[in-house]
Amino acid sequence: MLKYKCGVFLLFLFCLCSVQLVQANNNKMPLMGKVIYIDPGHGGSDPGAVYRDIEEHEINLKISLKLEKLLSEQGAIVFLTRYGNYDLSVNHTINRKRSDLSRRSNMINQSLCDLFISIHLNAEESGRWKGAEVYYDPKLEENEEIAKVFQQMFKKYLYSKRSYKKTDDLYLQDRINRPGVLVEVGFLSNASDRYLLTQDSYQNQVAQTLLNGTLTYFSSK
Repeated sequence: MLKYKCGVFLLFLFCLCSVQLVQANNNKMPLMGKVIYIDPGHGGSDPGAVYRDIEEHEINLKISLKLEKLLSEQGAIVFLTRYGNYDLSVNHTINRKRSDLSRRSNMINQSLCDLFISIHLNAEESGRWKGAEVYYDPKLEENEEIAKVFQQMFKKYLYSKRSYKKTDDLYLQDRINRPGVLVEVGFLSNASDRYLLTQDSYQNQVAQTLLNGTLTYFSSK
């Protein structure tokens, strides 16, 4: 009987320590178990916005890889739709762009991820527009909440004066049924934004801001 009681007591201590260890790990790695899909916009035959020798797809990927590292350090399981300069379209397809976006959306949907972030740069004919902004599709209720949080981070850390926007006509987001947003982290057509976006230090700042938005969103849940 004494041995039985000792065994039960030791089992209780083991379970207690295990729970405390899990809680400690969760405090150190708040995104433990969260699946996050990053979509670096464009690539391959589609460079995105271009200004002289500066191409959007390269900056999108650099920021995405930096964000992947930061998210992983917080315990998240992170995937990217692309890891190099290529698109995801089917060979010999007539509409490469649509094929590319369709395959990206399928990858994100099949992952059953907790959050997706599609990273892009903005561009307009006028060079006056600047700042980072978020686009969300209203098909999922939480998408607006995510957009609001990320825009707050853009205002706080990137000093953007822009607002998040609702849209239901973006092909990629229209096909995705997981929570997430598309972020335009600056205007390649604006001289100030363009300079910053080509700097490694600012790309790190953008990635850190996206991490802060991710942490804030999940902590609110």
